[in-house]
Amino acid sequence: MRKSVSVVIPAHDASRFLDACLAHLAASTVEPLECIVVDDGSTDDTADVARRHGAIVVATDARSGPAHARNLGARHARGDVLFFLDADVCVHPGTLHAVAASFDADPALDALIGAYDDAPESADFLSQYKNLMHAFVHQHGRREAKTFWSGCGAIRRDVFLAHSGFDESYDRPAIEDIELGYRLAAAGRKIVLDPSLSVKHLKRWTFWGLVKSDIFDRGIPWTELILRDRCMPNDLNIQLSQRVSVALVFVLLGLSAFAAVRWGGAFLVPLFALLFLQLSRYWLESASPRDSQAGALSIGLTMAGIATLAVLNGMWALALPLVLAYVVLFLRHRYAYRPHEPGRARTSLFFAGFFVLVLLLTMAHFPKDPVVFACFAVVAAIIALNNQFYLFLAAKRGRPFALAAIPFHLLYHLYNGVSFAVGLARYAIGQAGSPAQAEPAPLAALDSTSSASQAE
Repeated sequence: MRKSVSVVIPAHDASRFLDACLAHLAASTVEPLECIVVDDGSTDDTADVARRHGAIVVATDARSGPAHARNLGARHARGDVLFFLDADVCVHPGTLHAVAASFDADPALDALIGAYDDAPESADFLSQYKNLMHAFVHQHGRREAKTFWSGCGAIRRDVFLAHSGFDESYDRPAIEDIELGYRLAAAGRKIVLDPSLSVKHLKRWTFWGLVKSDIFDRGIPWTELILRDRCMPNDLNIQLSQRVSVALVFVLLGLSAFAAVRWGGAFLVPLFALLFLQLSRYWLESASPRDSQAGALSIGLTMAGIATLAVLNGMWALALPLVLAYVVLFLRHRYAYRPHEPGRARTSLFFAGFFVLVLLLTMAHFPKDPVVFACFAVVAAIIALNNQFYLFLAAKRGRPFALAAIPFHLLYHLYNGVSFAVGLARYAIGQAGSPAQAEPAPLAALDSTSSASQAE
């Protein structure tokens, strides 16, 4: 018998994404039994957008977080399978069919999770980098999963209710889905990761939004969860290679700090030049002409600042090429939008040769010392450990993109280490004298018509 699927979407001030999300859902080759949008205290027209697409709207009195919103939607759902989606994702036409077919084909299957596709909506570097990282992690994860993902995750309704749903102590977007997955795995439930079950992510990431989410909403609470359940599977973001990469990044940080104290500007100036040359090159080549012109001044000032530091530290041979590099970067970007320009191949070759020359000149200005060589050796080791990820980025977005991602990936490992340390401290403090918490009651025992909700 074919399993009926209820789609549950929590939404808070999500009208700018929800319209596209529901439009793609309506274009599915298989219709869901119902689509339930849980309006979690929105102040915009989220509910109106949902009704316009024929969705069932369930509202909370105040913002309570996606864990509570999903649980509320699950209690109103009638389908055999609950298919959770975030409001900022779009399914592909065959996604719903794949979900239903998976549960029909495997009676032992309890939960199924998918992945972001490799074509995120936002074209900016950070959004492409972050979403492609998520796609890579899930594409290379173990098929027999130990976690759950609510961005694109399906679970049998009776299993979800019997295991109390999402932990509502997470009152903002965090790891409530991972925590549910840990409980399901501990109970011997079968969770399958299917990377072909993909959705498009619409979110545009900012730098501080990315760091805040990775540290406070993911890293720290995930560390506490690992310590609580004594479970750190060698999979996804916490596989052994990632843990070793975190340790190596802290080794790199220590070596770099020593080098900075010992040589000061003689070490820092070429380091800054190396970073900004690559990042600025990618940013200019990937942005639109309008955006590149808006940011040209700030990048120029940065280059001028590094060139000034080079002069102050006696690196006259590095200062002029850095200034010229900015001019060449901007000219290179302009030529990128003239694919049929005569002599483009020769011009591109000139630009590439110039950048190689400046990079070699920059490398030559580093102090000739074993500590500096050790820094580059550690970086090479990290790149080797993560070479499949960088090759994936290069295949999807080109080599300049992959090279530009390396500093951000190093930063990612750095704050993962910080998150683990903070999470360890928080867990130790929380465990001191705290009584054991009682197991939450199954959601099936709760009243689906509580005063905190309203179905429309």
